[in-house]
Amino acid sequence: MFNNLTVKVGPQVYRYNVNAIDTVPEVLTEYSAERVLIVHGTISWQKAKAKINFLDDERFEFYYHQYTGVCSYVGAQTIADKVEKEGISFIIGVGGGSLADLVGYSAHLANVPFGIIPTLASNCAPWTPLSVMYKETGESEGKTEHYLRQAAFLITDPELVIDAPVKYFIAGLADTIAKWYECESILKQEHLQNDPFLKLGGYTAKLSSEVIIEHSAQAIKDMENQEVTHSFKYLSEIIFGVAGLVGGLGDKFARNAAAHAMHDALGKYIPASQKFLHGEKVAYGIFYQMALEQRWEEIDKLMPFYKELKLPVSLHQMGLYPENEDTLNKMVEFIDSLEKVHLIPVQITKDRLFKAIIDLEDYIQK
Repeated sequence: MFNNLTVKVGPQVYRYNVNAIDTVPEVLTEYSAERVLIVHGTISWQKAKAKINFLDDERFEFYYHQYTGVCSYVGAQTIADKVEKEGISFIIGVGGGSLADLVGYSAHLANVPFGIIPTLASNCAPWTPLSVMYKETGESEGKTEHYLRQAAFLITDPELVIDAPVKYFIAGLADTIAKWYECESILKQEHLQNDPFLKLGGYTAKLSSEVIIEHSAQAIKDMENQEVTHSFKYLSEIIFGVAGLVGGLGDKFARNAAAHAMHDALGKYIPASQKFLHGEKVAYGIFYQMALEQRWEEIDKLMPFYKELKLPVSLHQMGLYPENEDTLNKMVEFIDSLEKVHLIPVQITKDRLFKAIIDLEDYIQK
């Protein structure tokens, strides 16, 4: 009997429809929030303010904090200190994935509830109770902070989400299909077969991947035309909602594995990788995991989808292949140190992790 699972399903309240943001005060009232800190960015904040109609609501006293663009330990502590100084009772994050991560971790440090108003669909950060940490310089810390506190709400408006750069949406699609390719082999293991939450997480991951591969082209076209269609709403909802639910149901067994480990290694040891979005690096990471598992036929199946979305397929194509082999060795050492990689049911060794990098480059070049 398997009994090693922590289920963290998701936000207490989820709403995603036109004018949904108008319902945020209902949640603030439920939490007896009086002094509310809004953490925001720059361009996305200017767009979002037009949809946030409750800022003049006299039931609440609003404070504001503009973040630096990354989720860092320094940034989180700065917000926690401000919460204590001003007597803040609730934090609202308005922005993208890094901001959602920052707000979640800050709320954990400060011991106050929080809610997220996503302004784009680029990953599942608004849903998940974990934060990927970076230095203020943008370099990856190689660490992810997990906490039990979940968002009081994830509420946003498709008319706001669609008004974002298309490349973030495409990166979000790649980040989401990774859920299935990372957890598929793990969940097939016999000792994980009979847990209902793991089964549900696996089914959800597979459904998300299939729907994205089938409908991405139309959803991207609709976004380019600024048309809030069923395809766009459906896929954006899968990116920041359903994908997060997969990890919430399946815990570490359905959250991420080698694809995200490679993302973390790139951010930690190859500074030039900062020019690529999270989902773009994860897209390459999917191919890396398939090479690690020697599932070359899956790479062949995914290649048309990658070409259509212009996703990266190799380090050489990305211009990131390191001249110094020592960099690859450091990346492999780091990847090997992560528990999530060893959940994959193949014999993981440093030699095999290294060889998968080389084999993938050779396979793509052929």
